[in-house]
Amino acid sequence: MPRNTIDNMRVSPRARARHRTRTRFSEFFTRPTFALAVSIALCFVLAGCATRSHERIQHRVTTEQKPWTNLDLNNDPDQFHFVIVSDRTGGARAGIFESAVDKINLLQPEFVMSIGDLVEGDENDAAKVDTEWVEFKGIVGKLEMPFFLVPGNHDMKSNMMVDEWRRRFGPIYYHFRYRDVLFLCLNTEDPPASHMSDAQIEYVRKALDENKDVRWTLVFMHKPLWDYENTGGFEKIETLLQGRPYTVFTGHRHDYMKFTRHAHKYFVFATTGGSSKMRGVAEGEFDHVVWVTMMKDGPRIANLLLDGILDENVRLAPEK
Repeated sequence: MPRNTIDNMRVSPRARARHRTRTRFSEFFTRPTFALAVSIALCFVLAGCATRSHERIQHRVTTEQKPWTNLDLNNDPDQFHFVIVSDRTGGARAGIFESAVDKINLLQPEFVMSIGDLVEGDENDAAKVDTEWVEFKGIVGKLEMPFFLVPGNHDMKSNMMVDEWRRRFGPIYYHFRYRDVLFLCLNTEDPPASHMSDAQIEYVRKALDENKDVRWTLVFMHKPLWDYENTGGFEKIETLLQGRPYTVFTGHRHDYMKFTRHAHKYFVFATTGGSSKMRGVAEGEFDHVVWVTMMKDGPRIANLLLDGILDENVRLAPEK
């Protein structure tokens, strides 16, 4: 009797049904589509295992005592790093900003923010302005990560310069979102100078309304308008910011100062090449870049003086 066919056997209908089920089940596992599905799933599993193994310290130290404090690595996936550069112009000192670019490349942040005064500018001489922007773009073009522009008073000295900004860079204020943090890049020269227009305030209102779920809001602008007798409309933006965690970053004055307003941190940075008497940290007069680590509880600020960022060639052994 053939053993491989149920049709030659006297069996019950229930047995026939069980046989057909087993056959279909077996055929499913031999189909190419199943093999492909298994291969894809296996790839995901192996990739996950590989990622997890690379995220932890692997060692063969078996003693009860270990030559380290702990293995709780500081590698929260929600944590990220970026750099802020301050005023380059308003009496630029040659080579300082260029040096900052080289040193930022050593630090390798994810991206670089600015707070204005990127070129000296001119109210009427379009050719001079063009030359300055070409020079500036050549400098920041050496960065190994993105650079985000924010306008300062030297970048928008006249309607001609505003038009040049729009032609080269588009909007004079904007925002973006990264890892659930909202970046507001604002314009304190939204004419006239030291002013924020109703259109910009409405733009901020809409941006905040569309990003209510962010964990933090970071504000970048040139002038510290909150410390002016006439706040130029910034008080309306402060009102819009209430009820959410936020931090404000500015420059313009070329000396460092930290403020606390409404239980939030407001910063005025020193210089990254702009004019300065350079009287030192006590006077807030120094060239620096700002290293920002975005933590769960907000940005953590480290001021890195340019003189303290040195590459590996700080001292070379003589050749023998």
